[in-house]
Amino acid sequence: MAAEQKPNLSVWTRPRRTREQPALSRAQIVAEAVRLLDADGLDTLSMRNLGARLGAGATSLYRHVANKDELIELVVDEVYGEIEIPDPDLDWRAGATACAHSMRAVILRHPWLASVLGQVGLSYLGPNVMRLNDRMLAVYLAAGFDLPEADQALSVVAAYVIGISTSEAAWLTTLARSGQDEAEWAEGLRETAERAMAPYPRLAELTALYRSQDQPRENRFDYGLRRVLDGLATRLG
Repeated sequence: MAAEQKPNLSVWTRPRRTREQPALSRAQIVAEAVRLLDADGLDTLSMRNLGARLGAGATSLYRHVANKDELIELVVDEVYGEIEIPDPDLDWRAGATACAHSMRAVILRHPWLASVLGQVGLSYLGPNVMRLNDRMLAVYLAAGFDLPEADQALSVVAAYVIGISTSEAAWLTTLARSGQDEAEWAEGLRETAERAMAPYPRLAELTALYRSQDQPRENRFDYGLRRVLDGLATRLG
């Protein structure tokens, strides 16, 4: 197949129109898509719904975005732009920690993000994703990792953050739908949980311990992050 006939694999591989429709830009489309996702979730995202919110027909959107898959690539890169790039003067652990906490905050602010990260095609070609990854590679290189292991370190930390933040985002979404806060939810389940855990003494003891102590979710996140970074530190001798 001739090069010009090959299908586009991603929004990042498709030539962009040199002139955009004056009344509607790709930036406007992406910004509104993020607002829709934040308000109503991934299931409501469609070209028709997005066009209605923008006061435009779906045809107008297709001038800028070929399909929903491309739109998801664009919104993922858009929110990646909210992740703080660490100060180059920080040591590697401080830089990795700052970036990890910022990524967690972005996932919790946009809870739909974690569910689409595995299905966004060539998302690593997005400018915000590339800028972040390049900067974090520099952080790990400065620590003393060689380039391939710096890439592995970056991936390991990101996998931890995405994994634990996905569960946390799902929990917060469930809470939001219930109309309760965390304390109310826990109190409502207390009797049921105590009965269920009665045959499991270690779980019962652990639950009672957590109930008697203040265990912010951020502390639990930070504990795991520190252990991941401890493991990476051993590679530096």
